[in-house]
Amino acid sequence: HVQLVESGGGSVQTGGSHRLSCQVSDSEFSDGAYCLAWFRQHPGKERQAVATIITRGGWTEYADSVKGRFTISHDSAKNTLYLQMNNLKLEDTAVYYCASRRGWTCPSVRVTVRADFSDWGQGTQVTVS
Repeated sequence: HVQLVESGGGSVQTGGSHRLSCQVSDSEFSDGAYCLAWFRQHPGKERQAVATIITRGGWTEYADSVKGRFTISHDSAKNTLYLQMNNLKLEDTAVYYCASRRGWTCPSVRVTVRADFSDWGQGTQVTVS
């Protein structure tokens, strides 16, 4: 069982930068590969994938809405997932979630759904104004 805890939510200005963190831990102490992801959810909308990363290969994928502005990364030593957000826009306001699934592949950001990921953080609010 993987546990994830997000941090770094808060209020930021349009055009500004912000970084989210997600501490990842596995109660089974697995040393296998993971697909880690950031999702976000606007009020009244379905949760949508923002970015994914494979921990062992570093392969990443981004949603079109954040491509060129956001960067997903993973620090293997700290087992921490990050989302660096630059040039923030009003539409970036959402609750952001980190998620994980064991394996060497990630589902496509364009088609992935919540059920593709077995473990989730509780979410952290990012408000851009």
